Amino acid sequence: MSGEHQTLALILFSAFVAVTLAITTWVSRHRHGSAEEFYAGGRLFSPMENGFAIAGDYMSAASFLGISGLIALFGYDGMLYSVGFLVAWLVVLLLVAELVRNCGRFTLADVVAARMAERPVRIAAGASSVTVSLLYLVAQMVGAGSLVALLLGGTGAAARNWAVIGVGALMVIYVSLGGMRATTWIQIVKAVLLMAGSVTLTVLVLVRFHGDFGLMLSTAAERSGHGTDFLAPGLRYGGDWTARFDFISLGLALVLGTAGLPHILSRFYTVPTAAAARRSVVWSIGLIGGFYLMTIVLGFGAAAIIGPQAVRASNAAGNTAVPLLALDLGGGAGSTGGTVLFAVVAAIAFATILAVVAGITLASSASVAHDLYASLRSRRAGAKPYSEVAVARAAAAGIGVAAIGLGLLARDLNVAFLVGVAFAVAASANLPVLLYSLFWRKFTTRGAVWSVYGGLVPAVLLVLLSPVVSGSPEALFPGVDFHVFPLQNPGLVSIPLGFLAGWIGTVTSPEAPDAAKHAETEVRALTGAGAV
Repeated sequence: MSGEHQTLALILFSAFVAVTLAITTWVSRHRHGSAEEFYAGGRLFSPMENGFAIAGDYMSAASFLGISGLIALFGYDGMLYSVGFLVAWLVVLLLVAELVRNCGRFTLADVVAARMAERPVRIAAGASSVTVSLLYLVAQMVGAGSLVALLLGGTGAAARNWAVIGVGALMVIYVSLGGMRATTWIQIVKAVLLMAGSVTLTVLVLVRFHGDFGLMLSTAAERSGHGTDFLAPGLRYGGDWTARFDFISLGLALVLGTAGLPHILSRFYTVPTAAAARRSVVWSIGLIGGFYLMTIVLGFGAAAIIGPQAVRASNAAGNTAVPLLALDLGGGAGSTGGTVLFAVVAAIAFATILAVVAGITLASSASVAHDLYASLRSRRAGAKPYSEVAVARAAAAGIGVAAIGLGLLARDLNVAFLVGVAFAVAASANLPVLLYSLFWRKFTTRGAVWSVYGGLVPAVLLVLLSPVVSGSPEALFPGVDFHVFPLQNPGLVSIPLGFLAGWIGTVTSPEAPDAAKHAETEVRALTGAGAV
């Protein structure tokens, strides 16, 4: 890309970083040092503010660049991600949001531990939450390095390395200094920018085709080289039985995984009441729904205007479809409009990564401090309430260093599967224990621990033994072959195993379920009585 694109994109991105650092600095001067302030922002956000923050937390660079690229390359089958990510929010709204807000304080483990033996449950849930967060985080960090090559013209390894280090350093600053309050405002700013950019590009695409959506689809089908098959299911997932089961597995992971993502669940604690948590989800569904509908227009628009061949020539995974589309819609290469629109898309993509990694880092540091550290340390009488917050800040720095290191190691690998794997692990380990705790009267501590590990361990093992790690040209290690599991996403097997392990652990447990604690939790979950 030209130097004009690079310079303007860097200026816009630097402006976003300056604004977010100003927000963080301002918040750090007004913080109180309490756990509630650091983890939940004092529970002072309105439903609309939290809805925008949830949308900012959820709509990642993989959504903005990756989904549109998949649609541009594979047509109908690429829409699976758009539909899956959106439908997932109905599960969150109907089953999780209000009940989690009433039962917990800061993390997923708070909900489960309300009626179980705290220490084993917190260790299991905390370990699972950190695993999911790291998988999600590494994908974002590697995405930051790739974006330098794809959007800013820095093709060398040094440019990618500095991008990963820079994003990691910024996310540690955001979280350790500003906590949830600064992270929330960063996510709100990013959500507004992303929606504005997506709306602008969508309008320009529709104007190009005079508002005729059918014309856009037929043009995309013609340029794809596949004809009407481009608009029908089966181009990516319609081959043998393995591909079809992969389709089901990925769909299950996407639809069920959102309700188990730690950085999404933690957002429900930032509002004052359960009703506000429910209204937050309604706001976020509206924003996220509009965004994913626009990714469909952008994907097919890129196929119609740029063509799948040109997209694939620029990047085999399709990640450059939206930037190339912006360049063309603005007037083409060398034009002022194209340069400006391309630079705006680049800046929004970087802003997206920064906001998402801040939310994930905060959730994982909360799990380390509030669940793992609090469970393993001796609970001394009169311990200072902010000692846990100090651990969380240190954990944020440690997680940042780990994410930078893993991001640098994986910078040349295909890590797109990490996001799908993170959703699969969340759906396998976190969702079963959460639903059992909220709705099953006889659930026990052994059932809770078995449910978490019974989903977590198989999900990770199946990925290691799948074709995404070895045995195929696109694998992480293409030179070796030790794969025995045929599917790329483990959700179809690991999600039922998580539920099954929880059931087996409960029915074989010598411990009798505590009816009084269940009744107390049920009343608290449904009415909010006694909620923090």
